[in-house]
Amino acid sequence: MNKEELFNKLRRNTKQHFDMLKKVMEGIKYQDVVQQFIEMSHTVGCEVIEAKADDINELIQKAYPDAKVLASNVEGIKADLNPDTVAKAQDLNGTDVGIIQGDIAVAENGCVWVPQTMKERVVCFISENLVILVQRDKIVNNMHEAYKKIHMTDYGYGCFISGPSKTADIEQALVMGAQAARGVTVIIM
Repeated sequence: MNKEELFNKLRRNTKQHFDMLKKVMEGIKYQDVVQQFIEMSHTVGCEVIEAKADDINELIQKAYPDAKVLASNVEGIKADLNPDTVAKAQDLNGTDVGIIQGDIAVAENGCVWVPQTMKERVVCFISENLVILVQRDKIVNNMHEAYKKIHMTDYGYGCFISGPSKTADIEQALVMGAQAARGVTVIIM
């Protein structure tokens, strides 16, 4: 049975319809959303750099001085690989630092909404380290506010990233950098 057949079967057998409740959820508010975002980001294992008038490329080099391969399609970023122009996703294997543009940062939990703005989104997950660039005015209090601001790109994909990858599957011991980026730095611009 394909998806459309399943939906048609469900529609035929639905006897009663209910309107969605119109309950307004506000969520938590912070006096200083930037400071709260920084604190929560540290809690989930991120480094945070507040860029002043600094050159972003210099900040990235200072944060990752031993990086040999950088990948990014963000305008103005000096990178060795571009996820828009590689022949296949596997060409990004070996990336030391992936630099991506985040759209919305959430103070409540330290996560950043990253819409797919590049052909090969694997750069977000295959890079040893990830740098997420976020505009200061795009930091919101909570997930309720974030969801209202999300706009999907033509690629139709995006995800929230909250620090380096983590797992506690083995003996309930927390392991950072298990499946994706071993380190994440958020640069607030």
